[in-house]
Amino acid sequence: MAAGGSGDEAFQTFYTEVKQIEKRDSVLTSKQQIDRLLRPGASYFNLNPFEVLQIDPDATDEELKKRFRQLSILVHPDKNQDDVDRAQLAFEAVDKAYKMLLESEHKKKALDVIHAGKEYVEHMMSQKRKQLKKDGKPTVMEEDDPEVFRQAVYKQTMKLFAELEIKRKERETKDMHERKRQREEEIETHERAKREREWQKNFEETRDGRVDSWRSFQSKGKTKKEKNRTFLKPPKVKMEQRE
Repeated sequence: MAAGGSGDEAFQTFYTEVKQIEKRDSVLTSKQQIDRLLRPGASYFNLNPFEVLQIDPDATDEELKKRFRQLSILVHPDKNQDDVDRAQLAFEAVDKAYKMLLESEHKKKALDVIHAGKEYVEHMMSQKRKQLKKDGKPTVMEEDDPEVFRQAVYKQTMKLFAELEIKRKERETKDMHERKRQREEEIETHERAKREREWQKNFEETRDGRVDSWRSFQSKGKTKKEKNRTFLKPPKVKMEQRE
């Protein structure tokens, strides 16, 4: 468990501190907000909708709407004519995060990841504390500092979001290859059936011709044999009657 009491109390303390930091960051200028939303690694940082909107996971729907309006105005392309393209990308990130949090299922998944990140850090701290105690060393750790603890949870949460996204992309790629394979099989089956139909059609269309050719061949062969028999037949010899 993190310092600060029970798990729920520690979690609340953690997000109280996060909220204070977010409040400080929320006054960033338009350019600073755009830079924040498009910073290196933003494709992974922005997987956490609460991080994008800089809002407490316990925020009400009304607070969420208010924060969205504030942030979307700051980064809106119309308000950043000198940096329209980047502003558009930043606005899309904000809009996507807001829509995710409006859907209960997506919001729950995001909250589950955040809680999992915190529980993992707490577990690692507990294991580390036990080992220190076993070794007869002081059990005070740097993660006991609320700021260090916050950073550890933040990093672990981002890691979990990134891992989930990587797995999602892997599944998507696998499904795409599977659909492609199935499509290729369907095309091959269709082409094979088409070739068989064409072969059958050609076979039937040329059947009469083949029959006539065979009959003609047989007829010629028979005539030739008859001629040969006539040619090979010995001439009749007229026997003279003996007087």
